[in-house]
Amino acid sequence: MTTSTATPAPEVIEEGGGIGGALRDYVARLRGGDTGSLPAVLGFIVLVIFFSATAEPFTSKLNWANLLNQSAAYIFIAMGLVFVLLLGEIDLSAGYTAGTSAAMMGVVMTQKGFAWPIAVLACLVTGAVIGLTIGILVARLGIPSFVVTLAYFLGLQGVLLLVIGEGGTIAIRDKTILAINNNNMSTWMGWVFFLVVAGGYAAVTFGQQARRRAAGLPTAATSVVLAKVGGLALLLAIVTFFLNQERSVNPVLNSLKGVPIIVPVTALFVVGLTFVLTRTSFGRHVYAVGGNAEAARRAGINVGNIKIACFVIGSVLAAIGGILIASRDNSVSPTSGGSSTLLLSVAAAVIGGTSLFGGKGRIIDAVIGGLVIGVIYNGLPFITQQAGIQFVVTAGVLLLAASVDAIARRRASATGR
Repeated sequence: MTTSTATPAPEVIEEGGGIGGALRDYVARLRGGDTGSLPAVLGFIVLVIFFSATAEPFTSKLNWANLLNQSAAYIFIAMGLVFVLLLGEIDLSAGYTAGTSAAMMGVVMTQKGFAWPIAVLACLVTGAVIGLTIGILVARLGIPSFVVTLAYFLGLQGVLLLVIGEGGTIAIRDKTILAINNNNMSTWMGWVFFLVVAGGYAAVTFGQQARRRAAGLPTAATSVVLAKVGGLALLLAIVTFFLNQERSVNPVLNSLKGVPIIVPVTALFVVGLTFVLTRTSFGRHVYAVGGNAEAARRAGINVGNIKIACFVIGSVLAAIGGILIASRDNSVSPTSGGSSTLLLSVAAAVIGGTSLFGGKGRIIDAVIGGLVIGVIYNGLPFITQQAGIQFVVTAGVLLLAASVDAIARRRASATGR
């Protein structure tokens, strides 16, 4: 007679304390130097309150929609810079990579008469080639990224002038390209987008909980998970409702309402790129190289290939930023991607919480930092028209973010985190 023994179910270990315990753990992480995006979020809230109290037009529905469109290009370029900064490298050419790539799109589409998909492909290929050559010079020849990208910063300005001509512009007339950073979804599509995002986040979060329970791993308290899902859903519902209100001063002639198209486009890239960094071996290798390149090399990671890939990704995202600049301006000019585009994009990534020292950063950092930059440059003109003040304020916010990063790293080192 044989007896069978059933395999015992794995013990479910739920972290105690509920929401209160989660808050205590979060405070402990903050004290240990893991600040994440909290400084940027607090800065965003403070800036919104300040401008709302001092400049009435800032709170208008039309202005808030404009803020999202104005920030889009900086956010995409900053998302690309996150990959580079995670390695402890820098890309000073990202702004003019955006402008040069957009110029190639303009030439193919407007001057040569090709359809917009071919023009966009030319734009992305241009960005990829720029990133590939930068990556090869940095990873294979060992030239510091600061020097290489500074040379590209200067050289791409020349390329942009040669393509467009000094004082010239290339008009962008294609309705699809113009719609990306100017038009809005219908109100019902906005609510569908809300349901997809909120439902997707809930499904992923509860799915992770179920898998951890099945494996007998510690899981967050159910109340904490419900609070996260419910909080995000409430925030998204408020934003969707607000953006779906009529914003036009004369709705009879020109109705203007709905979530800007750039919002779901940005959300798609945030989700996709976050998956790449957090759920793939490539992403883990990026963090490993940024944390300690020599240790990563000894672990069998091809550090050179990782660096090349990150510069390519960064430049392709910069090219997408160039498309958004062209869409917003309805044209490409020798100043596209120039002026303060690079500086504001770097500032967006750093302000959002990405470390300049490598090994620490998330894609969402670029979005949060980009919104902070957008609020500054959107709200200050309502108070003062002096460009000098805008630069000084942005510089102060960037220095504050860099200081927070340095202090956080010091505290993390001291506590052994």
